[in-house]
Amino acid sequence: MTLLCVPIFVRDAQQARRDTALAAEAGADIVELRIDEMTESFSVNSFGVPCIVTNRPTWEGGRCELADEDRLKILAKTADGAAYADVELETLHRVAGVPDKIGRPLIVSSHDFQTRPAKLNNLIIAMNEGPGAINKIAWAARTVRDNLEAFEILQRRDKPTIALCMGEAGIISRILAKKFGAFLTFASLEDGVGTAPGQVPIARMKRLYRWDSIGPQTKVYGVVGSPIAHSMSPAIHNAAFDQTGIDGVYVPLLVNEGYESFKAFMESFVPFEGLDLSGLSITIPHKENALRYLTEKGGQIEPLAQRIGAVNTIAIDRQNGSVKLSGRSTDYAAILDSITNKLQAAREDLAQFRVAVIGAGGTGRTAVAALAHYGATVVVYNRTRDRADALASEFNGKTGKVVSAPMEKLCDSCCQIYINTTSLGMHPNMDASPFDDSVPKLSPDSLIFDAVYNPIETKLLRQAQNAGAKTINGVEMFVRQAAAQFETWTGKSAPMDIMRNVVVDALSMRA
Repeated sequence: MTLLCVPIFVRDAQQARRDTALAAEAGADIVELRIDEMTESFSVNSFGVPCIVTNRPTWEGGRCELADEDRLKILAKTADGAAYADVELETLHRVAGVPDKIGRPLIVSSHDFQTRPAKLNNLIIAMNEGPGAINKIAWAARTVRDNLEAFEILQRRDKPTIALCMGEAGIISRILAKKFGAFLTFASLEDGVGTAPGQVPIARMKRLYRWDSIGPQTKVYGVVGSPIAHSMSPAIHNAAFDQTGIDGVYVPLLVNEGYESFKAFMESFVPFEGLDLSGLSITIPHKENALRYLTEKGGQIEPLAQRIGAVNTIAIDRQNGSVKLSGRSTDYAAILDSITNKLQAAREDLAQFRVAVIGAGGTGRTAVAALAHYGATVVVYNRTRDRADALASEFNGKTGKVVSAPMEKLCDSCCQIYINTTSLGMHPNMDASPFDDSVPKLSPDSLIFDAVYNPIETKLLRQAQNAGAKTINGVEMFVRQAAAQFETWTGKSAPMDIMRNVVVDALSMRA
Protein backbone atom coordinates (compact mmCIF):
# COMPACT_ATOMS: atom_id res chain seq x y z
CA MET A 1 0.00 0.00 0.00
CA THR A 2 1.37 3.40 -0.98
CA LEU A 3 0.77 6.02 1.67
CA LEU A 4 -0.37 9.56 0.90
CA CYS A 5 1.79 11.91 2.94
CA VAL A 6 1.22 15.61 3.58
CA PRO A 7 4.40 17.54 4.47
CA ILE A 8 4.02 20.37 6.95
CA PHE A 9 6.51 23.15 7.67
CA VAL A 10 6.33 23.55 11.46
CA ARG A 11 6.30 27.02 13.02
CA ASP A 12 5.15 25.85 16.44
CA ALA A 13 3.57 22.76 17.99
CA GLN A 14 0.04 24.18 17.97
CA GLN A 15 0.17 24.99 14.24
CA ALA A 16 1.68 21.56 13.51
CA ARG A 17 -1.13 19.83 15.41
CA ARG A 18 -3.78 21.92 13.63
CA ASP A 19 -2.36 21.29 10.16
CA THR A 20 -1.98 17.59 10.90
CA ALA A 21 -5.67 17.42 11.78
CA LEU A 22 -6.53 19.17 8.50
CA ALA A 23 -4.32 16.74 6.57
CA ALA A 24 -5.98 13.74 8.22
CA GLU A 25 -9.41 15.17 7.45
CA ALA A 26 -8.38 15.58 3.80
CA GLY A 27 -7.38 11.91 3.63
CA ALA A 28 -3.66 11.81 4.48
CA ASP A 29 -2.35 8.48 5.73
CA ILE A 30 0.76 10.02 7.29
CA VAL A 31 2.30 13.48 7.70
CA GLU A 32 5.87 14.71 7.46
CA LEU A 33 6.69 17.36 10.06
CA ARG A 34 9.45 19.60 8.75
CA ILE A 35 10.98 21.08 11.91
CA ASP A 36 13.83 22.88 10.08
CA GLU A 37 13.13 26.20 11.79
CA MET A 38 12.45 24.85 15.30
CA THR A 39 14.99 25.50 18.04
CA GLU A 40 13.18 23.37 20.62
CA SER A 41 11.63 19.90 20.44
CA PHE A 42 7.97 19.01 21.04
CA SER A 43 5.96 15.80 21.43
CA VAL A 44 4.11 14.20 18.51
CA ASN A 45 2.50 11.47 20.63
CA SER A 46 -0.93 13.11 20.62
CA PHE A 47 -1.09 13.98 16.94
CA GLY A 48 -3.38 11.06 16.07
CA VAL A 49 -1.75 10.40 12.69
CA PRO A 50 1.54 8.58 11.99
CA CYS A 51 4.34 11.12 11.65
CA ILE A 52 7.67 11.39 9.88
CA VAL A 53 9.92 13.97 11.52
CA THR A 54 12.48 15.73 9.33
CA ASN A 55 15.01 18.43 10.21
CA ARG A 56 16.43 19.25 6.78
CA PRO A 57 19.72 21.22 6.63
CA THR A 58 20.26 24.10 4.24
CA TRP A 59 22.97 22.14 2.44
CA GLU A 60 20.29 19.71 1.23
CA GLY A 61 17.53 22.15 0.34
CA GLY A 62 16.13 22.63 3.84
CA ARG A 63 16.01 25.58 6.21
CA CYS A 64 17.94 24.38 9.27
CA GLU A 65 21.21 26.26 9.78
CA LEU A 66 22.26 24.45 12.97
CA ALA A 67 25.35 22.30 13.22
CA ASP A 68 24.69 18.62 12.55
CA GLU A 69 24.90 17.53 16.20
CA ASP A 70 22.48 20.23 17.37
CA ARG A 71 20.12 19.53 14.48
CA LEU A 72 20.08 15.81 15.22
CA LYS A 73 19.40 16.37 18.95
CA ILE A 74 16.20 18.31 18.14
CA LEU A 75 15.27 15.70 15.55
CA ALA A 76 15.76 12.81 17.99
CA LYS A 77 13.69 14.43 20.78
CA THR A 78 10.83 15.41 18.46
CA ALA A 79 10.85 12.03 16.68
CA ASP A 80 10.32 10.19 19.97
CA GLY A 81 6.91 8.62 19.32
CA ALA A 82 7.01 9.24 15.57
CA ALA A 83 6.72 6.45 13.01
CA TYR A 84 9.93 7.49 11.22
CA ALA A 85 12.70 10.04 11.21
CA ASP A 86 14.11 11.22 7.88
CA VAL A 87 17.90 11.57 7.78
CA GLU A 88 19.97 12.52 4.77
CA LEU A 89 22.39 9.96 3.35
CA GLU A 90 25.07 12.64 3.56
CA THR A 91 24.36 13.05 7.29
CA LEU A 92 25.18 9.37 7.80
CA HIS A 93 28.52 10.05 6.13
CA ARG A 94 29.17 13.18 8.22
CA VAL A 95 28.08 11.99 11.68
CA ALA A 96 28.88 8.69 13.39
CA GLY A 97 26.22 6.64 15.17
CA VAL A 98 23.16 8.42 13.74
CA PRO A 99 20.77 5.43 14.08
CA ASP A 100 21.54 5.15 17.81
CA LYS A 101 21.23 8.91 18.29
CA ILE A 102 17.77 8.98 16.64
CA GLY A 103 16.35 5.73 18.02
CA ARG A 104 13.54 5.52 15.45
CA PRO A 105 13.18 3.69 12.10
CA LEU A 106 15.01 5.78 9.49
CA ILE A 107 14.05 7.05 6.09
CA VAL A 108 17.43 7.66 4.46
CA SER A 109 17.10 10.34 1.82
CA SER A 110 18.99 12.14 -0.92
CA HIS A 111 17.79 15.23 -2.80
CA ASP A 112 19.04 17.20 -5.79
CA PHE A 113 17.05 20.36 -6.46
CA GLN A 114 19.03 21.20 -9.59
CA THR A 115 19.21 18.10 -11.79
CA ARG A 116 19.53 14.32 -11.88
CA PRO A 117 22.37 13.16 -9.61
CA ALA A 118 25.39 12.14 -11.68
CA LYS A 119 25.87 8.99 -9.58
CA LEU A 120 22.24 8.03 -9.04
CA ASN A 121 22.88 4.28 -9.05
CA ASN A 122 25.68 4.69 -6.51
CA LEU A 123 23.31 6.56 -4.21
CA ILE A 124 20.77 3.73 -4.39
CA ILE A 125 23.47 1.14 -3.66
CA ALA A 126 24.66 3.15 -0.64
CA MET A 127 21.11 3.41 0.68
CA ASN A 128 20.52 -0.32 0.24
CA GLU A 129 23.68 -1.04 2.21
CA GLY A 130 22.87 1.48 4.94
CA PRO A 131 20.80 1.37 8.14
CA GLY A 132 17.62 2.86 6.74
CA ALA A 133 14.26 1.08 6.81
CA ILE A 134 13.18 3.07 3.76
CA ASN A 135 15.07 4.68 0.88
CA LYS A 136 14.09 8.08 -0.48
CA ILE A 137 15.55 9.62 -3.63
CA ALA A 138 14.27 12.86 -5.21
CA TRP A 139 15.67 15.06 -7.94
CA ALA A 140 14.63 17.90 -10.23
CA ALA A 141 13.33 16.48 -13.49
CA ARG A 142 15.28 17.63 -16.53
CA THR A 143 12.50 16.36 -18.84
CA VAL A 144 9.42 14.22 -18.44
CA ARG A 145 11.56 11.17 -19.28
CA ASP A 146 13.26 11.36 -15.87
CA ASN A 147 10.04 9.98 -14.38
CA LEU A 148 10.69 6.64 -16.06
CA GLU A 149 13.96 6.30 -14.16
CA ALA A 150 12.08 6.96 -10.92
CA PHE A 151 9.61 4.22 -11.87
CA GLU A 152 12.50 1.84 -12.64
CA ILE A 153 13.96 2.51 -9.18
CA LEU A 154 10.62 1.53 -7.67
CA GLN A 155 10.34 -1.58 -9.84
CA ARG A 156 13.85 -2.78 -8.84
CA ARG A 157 13.77 -1.74 -5.19
CA ASP A 158 15.48 -3.85 -2.53
CA LYS A 159 13.85 -1.89 0.31
CA PRO A 160 10.61 0.07 0.60
CA THR A 161 11.36 3.11 -1.54
CA ILE A 162 10.23 6.64 -2.31
CA ALA A 163 11.42 7.83 -5.75
CA LEU A 164 10.21 11.19 -6.99
CA CYS A 165 11.01 13.78 -9.63
CA MET A 166 10.50 17.40 -8.62
CA GLY A 167 9.08 20.23 -10.71
CA GLU A 168 6.29 20.42 -13.27
CA ALA A 169 7.83 17.76 -15.50
CA GLY A 170 7.95 15.40 -12.49
CA ILE A 171 4.32 15.60 -11.40
CA ILE A 172 3.49 12.19 -12.84
CA SER A 173 6.05 10.54 -10.55
CA ARG A 174 3.90 11.73 -7.65
CA ILE A 175 0.55 10.74 -9.17
CA LEU A 176 1.68 7.32 -10.38
CA ALA A 177 3.76 6.41 -7.32
CA LYS A 178 0.96 4.10 -6.18
CA LYS A 179 0.90 2.26 -9.50
CA PHE A 180 4.58 1.38 -9.09
CA GLY A 181 4.39 0.46 -5.41
CA ALA A 182 6.21 3.38 -3.77
CA PHE A 183 6.25 3.47 0.02
CA LEU A 184 4.62 6.89 -0.13
CA THR A 185 4.12 10.00 -2.20
CA PHE A 186 3.78 13.60 -1.06
CA ALA A 187 0.80 15.88 -1.55
CA SER A 188 0.67 19.42 -0.19
CA LEU A 189 -2.03 20.53 2.22
CA GLU A 190 -3.13 23.19 -0.26
CA ASP A 191 -1.85 25.21 -3.21
CA GLY A 192 1.36 27.11 -2.55
CA VAL A 193 2.36 25.44 0.73
CA GLY A 194 4.32 22.44 -0.51
CA THR A 195 7.81 21.60 0.69
CA ALA A 196 9.18 20.76 -2.77
CA PRO A 197 8.44 21.84 -6.36
CA GLY A 198 5.63 19.96 -8.08
CA GLN A 199 3.68 18.76 -5.05
CA VAL A 200 0.00 18.41 -5.91
CA PRO A 201 -2.55 19.55 -3.28
CA ILE A 202 -4.09 16.56 -1.52
CA ALA A 203 -7.65 17.48 -2.52
CA ARG A 204 -6.58 17.48 -6.17
CA MET A 205 -4.66 14.25 -5.78
CA LYS A 206 -7.67 12.52 -4.24
CA ARG A 207 -10.43 13.89 -6.45
CA LEU A 208 -8.92 15.03 -9.73
CA TYR A 209 -6.29 12.28 -10.06
CA ARG A 210 -8.40 9.45 -8.61
CA TRP A 211 -5.77 8.49 -6.02
CA ASP A 212 -7.95 5.92 -4.26
CA SER A 213 -8.66 4.11 -7.55
CA ILE A 214 -5.08 3.81 -8.82
CA GLY A 215 -3.51 0.36 -8.76
CA PRO A 216 -0.89 -1.72 -10.61
CA GLN A 217 -3.31 -2.44 -13.49
CA THR A 218 -4.53 1.14 -13.94
CA LYS A 219 -4.15 2.32 -17.52
CA VAL A 220 -2.47 5.67 -18.04
CA TYR A 221 -3.66 8.40 -20.39
CA GLY A 222 -2.43 11.97 -20.69
CA VAL A 223 -2.20 15.29 -22.45
CA VAL A 224 1.10 16.06 -24.21
CA GLY A 225 1.99 19.71 -24.63
CA SER A 226 4.02 22.71 -23.52
CA PRO A 227 2.86 24.54 -21.48
CA ILE A 228 0.51 22.09 -19.81
CA ALA A 229 -0.04 23.17 -16.17
CA HIS A 230 -3.43 24.82 -16.70
CA SER A 231 -4.95 22.19 -18.99
CA MET A 232 -8.47 21.14 -18.00
CA SER A 233 -8.12 17.83 -19.84
CA PRO A 234 -7.15 15.85 -16.67
CA ALA A 235 -10.29 17.04 -14.91
CA ILE A 236 -12.64 16.20 -17.76
CA HIS A 237 -11.20 12.77 -18.56
CA ASN A 238 -10.73 11.62 -14.97
CA ALA A 239 -14.34 12.58 -14.24
CA ALA A 240 -15.38 10.46 -17.23
CA PHE A 241 -13.35 7.50 -15.91
CA ASP A 242 -15.04 7.91 -12.54
CA GLN A 243 -18.51 8.00 -14.06
CA THR A 244 -17.98 4.94 -16.26
CA GLY A 245 -15.95 2.87 -13.82
CA ILE A 246 -12.90 2.61 -16.07
CA ASP A 247 -9.63 1.76 -14.35
CA GLY A 248 -7.69 4.67 -15.80
CA VAL A 249 -5.94 7.87 -14.77
CA TYR A 250 -5.23 10.88 -17.00
CA VAL A 251 -2.14 12.97 -16.28
CA PRO A 252 -0.33 16.07 -17.62
CA LEU A 253 2.78 15.28 -19.69
CA LEU A 254 5.09 18.25 -20.17
CA VAL A 255 7.06 17.60 -23.37
CA ASN A 256 9.38 20.35 -24.55
CA GLU A 257 8.99 21.95 -27.97
CA GLY A 258 10.47 20.34 -31.04
CA TYR A 259 10.04 17.09 -32.95
CA GLU A 260 13.04 15.42 -31.34
CA SER A 261 11.59 16.00 -27.85
CA PHE A 262 8.25 14.54 -28.93
CA LYS A 263 9.90 11.57 -30.60
CA ALA A 264 12.08 10.87 -27.54
CA PHE A 265 8.97 10.97 -25.36
CA MET A 266 7.09 8.50 -27.55
CA GLU A 267 10.08 6.18 -27.96
CA SER A 268 10.53 5.93 -24.19
CA PHE A 269 7.00 6.14 -22.77
CA VAL A 270 5.05 3.89 -25.16
CA PRO A 271 7.17 0.75 -24.61
CA PHE A 272 7.89 1.30 -20.91
CA GLU A 273 7.06 -1.90 -19.07
CA GLY A 274 4.34 -1.50 -16.46
CA LEU A 275 3.24 2.01 -17.41
CA ASP A 276 0.30 0.83 -19.56
CA LEU A 277 0.20 4.07 -21.54
CA SER A 278 -3.02 3.70 -23.56
CA GLY A 279 -4.01 7.04 -25.05
CA LEU A 280 -2.78 10.59 -25.56
CA SER A 281 -4.32 13.96 -26.20
CA ILE A 282 -1.95 16.12 -28.22
CA THR A 283 -1.98 19.88 -27.89
CA ILE A 284 0.24 22.86 -28.74
CA PRO A 285 2.98 22.61 -29.98
CA HIS A 286 2.94 18.91 -30.87
CA LYS A 287 -0.04 18.24 -33.19
CA GLU A 288 2.12 18.35 -36.32
CA ASN A 289 4.88 16.41 -34.53
CA ALA A 290 2.38 13.67 -33.69
CA LEU A 291 1.38 13.32 -37.34
CA ARG A 292 5.02 13.16 -38.41
CA TYR A 293 5.84 10.53 -35.80
CA LEU A 294 2.89 8.31 -36.71
CA THR A 295 3.77 8.62 -40.38
CA GLU A 296 7.36 7.55 -39.70
CA LYS A 297 6.19 4.62 -37.58
CA GLY A 298 3.57 3.44 -40.06
CA GLY A 299 0.72 4.16 -37.67
CA GLN A 300 -2.85 4.27 -38.86
CA ILE A 301 -3.86 7.88 -39.52
CA GLU A 302 -7.37 9.13 -40.17
CA PRO A 303 -7.49 10.54 -43.75
CA LEU A 304 -8.91 13.90 -42.68
CA ALA A 305 -6.19 14.27 -40.06
CA GLN A 306 -3.69 13.70 -42.87
CA ARG A 307 -5.41 16.39 -44.87
CA ILE A 308 -5.43 18.83 -41.99
CA GLY A 309 -1.79 18.06 -41.24
CA ALA A 310 -2.28 17.54 -37.52
CA VAL A 311 -3.25 14.87 -34.98
CA ASN A 312 -4.74 15.64 -31.58
CA THR A 313 -5.49 12.07 -30.47
CA ILE A 314 -3.31 8.97 -30.33
CA ALA A 315 -4.66 5.56 -29.40
CA ILE A 316 -2.22 2.91 -28.18
CA ASP A 317 -3.54 -0.61 -28.70
CA ARG A 318 -1.67 -3.40 -26.91
CA GLN A 319 -2.50 -6.95 -27.93
CA ASN A 320 -0.47 -10.16 -27.77
CA GLY A 321 2.71 -8.31 -26.97
CA SER A 322 2.49 -5.93 -29.92
CA VAL A 323 1.72 -2.21 -29.93
CA LYS A 324 -0.31 -0.46 -32.63
CA LEU A 325 -0.54 3.32 -32.84
CA SER A 326 -3.33 5.23 -34.52
CA GLY A 327 -4.02 8.94 -34.82
CA ARG A 328 -6.97 11.13 -35.56
CA SER A 329 -8.26 14.66 -35.15
CA THR A 330 -11.27 14.93 -32.88
CA ASP A 331 -11.18 18.73 -33.25
CA TYR A 332 -12.71 18.66 -36.73
CA ALA A 333 -15.58 16.42 -35.60
CA ALA A 334 -16.16 18.66 -32.59
CA ILE A 335 -16.39 21.72 -34.83
CA LEU A 336 -18.77 20.06 -37.29
CA ASP A 337 -20.97 18.47 -34.64
CA SER A 338 -21.21 21.65 -32.57
CA ILE A 339 -22.49 23.50 -35.64
CA THR A 340 -24.85 20.85 -36.99
CA ASN A 341 -26.30 20.17 -33.54
CA LYS A 342 -27.08 23.87 -33.11
CA LEU A 343 -28.58 24.16 -36.60
CA GLN A 344 -30.34 20.78 -36.31
CA ALA A 345 -28.83 19.88 -39.65
CA ALA A 346 -26.73 17.12 -41.19
CA ARG A 347 -23.08 17.63 -42.12
CA GLU A 348 -24.03 17.46 -45.80
CA ASP A 349 -26.34 20.45 -45.27
CA LEU A 350 -23.29 22.64 -44.64
CA ALA A 351 -22.91 22.94 -48.43
CA GLN A 352 -25.74 25.48 -48.24
CA PHE A 353 -23.84 27.85 -45.95
CA ARG A 354 -21.25 30.59 -46.31
CA VAL A 355 -18.88 30.45 -43.34
CA ALA A 356 -16.35 32.99 -42.07
CA VAL A 357 -13.37 31.35 -40.36
CA ILE A 358 -11.43 33.89 -38.31
CA GLY A 359 -7.82 32.84 -37.84
CA ALA A 360 -5.43 30.70 -39.87
CA GLY A 361 -3.71 28.81 -37.06
CA GLY A 362 -4.18 25.17 -36.09
CA THR A 363 -7.86 25.37 -35.12
CA GLY A 364 -8.62 27.63 -38.09
CA ARG A 365 -6.96 25.17 -40.42
CA THR A 366 -9.02 22.33 -38.94
CA ALA A 367 -12.25 24.29 -39.34
CA VAL A 368 -11.47 25.17 -42.97
CA ALA A 369 -10.57 21.58 -43.86
CA ALA A 370 -13.68 20.15 -42.20
CA LEU A 371 -16.12 22.68 -43.66
CA ALA A 372 -14.61 22.52 -47.13
CA HIS A 373 -14.82 18.73 -47.02
CA TYR A 374 -18.59 19.01 -46.61
CA GLY A 375 -19.00 21.57 -49.37
CA ALA A 376 -19.39 24.83 -47.46
CA THR A 377 -18.24 28.11 -48.96
CA VAL A 378 -15.51 29.31 -46.59
CA VAL A 379 -13.99 32.77 -46.26
CA VAL A 380 -10.73 32.89 -44.29
CA TYR A 381 -9.92 36.07 -42.33
CA ASN A 382 -6.56 36.54 -40.65
CA ARG A 383 -4.53 39.52 -39.47
CA THR A 384 -1.66 38.28 -41.64
CA ARG A 385 -3.20 38.17 -45.10
CA ASP A 386 -0.49 35.89 -46.54
CA ARG A 387 -1.44 33.11 -44.13
CA ALA A 388 -5.12 33.47 -45.02
CA ASP A 389 -4.25 33.33 -48.73
CA ALA A 390 -2.12 30.22 -48.27
CA LEU A 391 -4.78 28.40 -46.27
CA ALA A 392 -7.52 29.27 -48.74
CA SER A 393 -5.38 28.19 -51.69
CA GLU A 394 -4.61 24.84 -50.10
CA PHE A 395 -8.23 23.83 -49.54
CA ASN A 396 -10.09 25.67 -52.29
CA GLY A 397 -11.89 23.37 -54.69
CA LYS A 398 -11.68 20.31 -52.46
CA THR A 399 -15.45 19.89 -52.46
CA GLY A 400 -16.17 23.40 -51.11
CA LYS A 401 -15.02 26.83 -52.22
CA VAL A 402 -12.43 28.53 -50.00
CA VAL A 403 -11.34 32.13 -50.44
CA SER A 404 -9.56 34.69 -48.27
CA ALA A 405 -10.47 38.26 -47.41
CA PRO A 406 -8.84 41.16 -45.52
CA MET A 407 -9.49 41.16 -41.78
CA GLU A 408 -10.71 44.75 -41.98
CA LYS A 409 -13.54 43.55 -44.23
CA LEU A 410 -14.88 41.07 -41.69
CA CYS A 411 -17.67 43.31 -40.53
CA ASP A 412 -18.85 43.74 -44.13
CA SER A 413 -19.20 40.00 -44.52
CA CYS A 414 -22.44 38.39 -45.65
CA CYS A 415 -21.72 35.02 -44.04
CA GLN A 416 -24.34 33.04 -42.13
CA ILE A 417 -21.83 31.35 -39.80
CA TYR A 418 -18.82 32.95 -38.08
CA ILE A 419 -16.18 30.85 -36.31
CA ASN A 420 -13.53 32.54 -34.18
CA THR A 421 -10.44 30.32 -33.88
CA THR A 422 -8.12 33.06 -32.59
CA SER A 423 -7.32 33.85 -28.95
CA LEU A 424 -9.12 37.20 -29.13
CA GLY A 425 -11.35 37.51 -26.08
CA MET A 426 -9.52 34.83 -24.09
CA HIS A 427 -8.78 35.39 -20.41
CA PRO A 428 -7.30 37.74 -19.31
CA ASN A 429 -7.94 39.92 -22.41
CA MET A 430 -11.68 39.58 -22.15
CA ASP A 431 -12.54 42.98 -23.64
CA ALA A 432 -11.31 41.94 -27.09
CA SER A 433 -13.43 40.64 -29.97
CA PRO A 434 -12.70 39.82 -33.62
CA PHE A 435 -15.54 42.21 -34.48
CA ASP A 436 -13.99 45.01 -32.40
CA ASP A 437 -17.00 47.30 -31.96
CA SER A 438 -18.36 47.00 -35.53
CA VAL A 439 -20.65 43.98 -35.64
CA PRO A 440 -21.68 42.59 -39.03
CA LYS A 441 -25.34 42.49 -39.92
CA LEU A 442 -26.66 39.53 -37.97
CA SER A 443 -30.10 37.92 -37.70
CA PRO A 444 -31.75 35.10 -35.76
CA ASP A 445 -30.55 32.80 -38.56
CA SER A 446 -26.90 33.79 -38.02
CA LEU A 447 -24.64 31.55 -35.97
CA ILE A 448 -21.57 32.75 -34.05
CA PHE A 449 -19.17 30.07 -32.79
CA ASP A 450 -16.30 31.12 -30.50
CA ALA A 451 -13.64 28.43 -29.90
CA VAL A 452 -12.41 30.37 -26.83
CA TYR A 453 -13.73 28.65 -23.70
CA ASN A 454 -12.26 30.84 -20.97
CA PRO A 455 -14.36 32.85 -20.31
CA ILE A 456 -17.42 30.83 -21.22
CA GLU A 457 -19.20 33.94 -22.46
CA THR A 458 -16.83 36.09 -24.49
CA LYS A 459 -17.40 39.60 -25.74
CA LEU A 460 -17.97 38.15 -29.21
CA LEU A 461 -20.79 35.95 -27.94
CA ARG A 462 -22.38 38.85 -26.08
CA GLN A 463 -22.28 40.90 -29.28
CA ALA A 464 -23.98 38.05 -31.13
CA GLN A 465 -26.65 37.60 -28.47
CA ASN A 466 -27.42 41.32 -28.47
CA ALA A 467 -27.95 41.07 -32.22
CA GLY A 468 -30.31 38.11 -31.77
CA ALA A 469 -27.99 35.52 -33.35
CA LYS A 470 -27.49 31.90 -32.31
CA THR A 471 -24.27 31.19 -30.39
CA ILE A 472 -21.94 28.32 -29.56
CA ASN A 473 -19.31 28.73 -26.85
CA GLY A 474 -15.89 27.09 -26.76
CA VAL A 475 -16.89 24.71 -23.98
CA GLU A 476 -19.05 22.83 -26.47
CA MET A 477 -16.13 22.20 -28.80
CA PHE A 478 -13.77 21.31 -25.95
CA VAL A 479 -16.23 18.79 -24.49
CA ARG A 480 -17.04 17.22 -27.86
CA GLN A 481 -13.42 16.73 -28.84
CA ALA A 482 -12.65 15.24 -25.41
CA ALA A 483 -15.69 12.95 -25.61
CA ALA A 484 -14.53 11.67 -29.00
CA GLN A 485 -11.08 10.97 -27.53
CA PHE A 486 -12.62 9.08 -24.61
CA GLU A 487 -14.68 6.93 -26.97
CA THR A 488 -11.66 6.28 -29.21
CA TRP A 489 -9.64 4.98 -26.26
CA THR A 490 -12.28 3.07 -24.33
CA GLY A 491 -14.96 2.01 -26.83
CA LYS A 492 -17.57 3.33 -24.39
CA SER A 493 -20.02 6.20 -24.75
CA ALA A 494 -18.67 9.34 -23.15
CA PRO A 495 -20.67 10.87 -20.25
CA MET A 496 -20.89 14.25 -21.98
CA ASP A 497 -23.12 15.91 -19.39
CA ILE A 498 -20.64 15.05 -16.63
CA MET A 499 -17.72 16.24 -18.74
CA ARG A 500 -19.48 19.50 -19.60
CA ASN A 501 -20.36 20.17 -15.96
CA VAL A 502 -16.72 19.64 -14.92
CA VAL A 503 -15.52 22.26 -17.40
CA VAL A 504 -18.24 24.77 -16.53
CA ASP A 505 -17.64 24.34 -12.80
CA ALA A 506 -13.87 24.73 -13.21
CA LEU A 507 -14.24 27.85 -15.31
CA SER A 508 -16.77 29.32 -12.88
CA MET A 509 -14.25 28.88 -10.04
CA ARG A 510 -11.56 30.65 -12.08
CA ALA A 511 -13.84 33.57 -12.95
